[in-house]
Amino acid sequence: MSPRPPQLRQLLMARFDWMEARVMENAVREGYGGVTTAMNRMFAHLHGKPMGLSELARVLSVSRQAVHQLANDAAAMGLVEFVPSERDGRVKLLRFTETGWVMVEQALRAFERIEQELIETLGPEDVAALRRILAKPWSANEQA
Repeated sequence: MSPRPPQLRQLLMARFDWMEARVMENAVREGYGGVTTAMNRMFAHLHGKPMGLSELARVLSVSRQAVHQLANDAAAMGLVEFVPSERDGRVKLLRFTETGWVMVEQALRAFERIEQELIETLGPEDVAALRRILAKPWSANEQA
């Protein structure tokens, strides 16, 4: 029996892991060695706006307790802070601190370098095609 070719999911995960490893290497070089891969995923979902822990837990598909621990760890590092919701004072939202925004800017520059590395390796046409394909909606209820 011949081996099956990798599934699309496996290929996408391998490339995500490749990119994530480079971003985490950059975090260490920039002085953010305490940032974990799980924190990095949480930061990516903040989208620059304060967000509740329950909502973060939902989009990350983890427990609220796990997100709370990640948020507490990131707050102890001075990267995020808890602020009260303007709509419901009982709800605490998570947002980046000034130090966190500096980290975000450094991470964005790292992603730009990674993309440049891909352009040099794969060629600009393939990277443009990859961007175009990934930007398309993949289901009827998804917006482009």
